[in-house]
Amino acid sequence: MRQLALGNSQTIRILGIDPGLRATGFGILEKSGGKLTYVTSGCIRTATGELPLRLKTILDGLAEVIGDNAPVQVAVEKVFVNVNPQSTLLLGQARGAAICAAVMHDLPVSEYTALQVKQAVVGNGHAKKEQVQEMVKRLLRLAGDPNPDAADALACAICHAHGGQGLGLLATAGYRMKRGRLV
Repeated sequence: MRQLALGNSQTIRILGIDPGLRATGFGILEKSGGKLTYVTSGCIRTATGELPLRLKTILDGLAEVIGDNAPVQVAVEKVFVNVNPQSTLLLGQARGAAICAAVMHDLPVSEYTALQVKQAVVGNGHAKKEQVQEMVKRLLRLAGDPNPDAADALACAICHAHGGQGLGLLATAGYRMKRGRLV
């Protein structure tokens, strides 16, 4: 696994992804010891039209973000089940395109529920989007409010930096978070 080295401390660059068919948010941060540093964030927007072309836009856009920024780990938000099964299916396909972009670059992918992300960032798993956005701004010392989709992606990366990289960098694959603890 690729990792960046800065002095005596190990720096890990994490890409967070908030998948969506209309807009897929991405956010990259670096973790060095207990410090998080903002790198970049944004949104990949797809035009209305044929589903395969929209999925290709997500795949190509994230491949470009990965190529330009060289993350070493990826955190993706898990799909929740909507009232509308068709919406859930479409969101799952967008998520699949996002995961494929990471896997094509041989990057490890960790998955987190929205509840886990909100708990890690805000301290409340049922926090509102605006609360997540504000905490991301504060935690990363951003000058302005990030785009809501980018904020969710950065929150996912923050969750991974705290939970997925906690416990002295022990591998956490195969574990899940319950009440803020690995089980």
